[in-house]
Amino acid sequence: MAVTRLKRKDRRNKNFAKQEVDFLKRATNIELGSRSAQSKKDQLAKNNAVLASLAK
Repeated sequence: MAVTRLKRKDRRNKNFAKQEVDFLKRATNIELGSRSAQSKKDQLAKNNAVLASLAK
């Protein structure tokens, strides 16, 4: 079978899709810091505190 060249639009889409996948991979690695720290006033933290007190 002959190899066909991708049209310019398809080459561009392939390139952008690859870049987006790389970006999403990097975005999932959350760094520890003030923004990712869970707040004490957060509803999830309150729920966990209640569940911990009930488990005792």
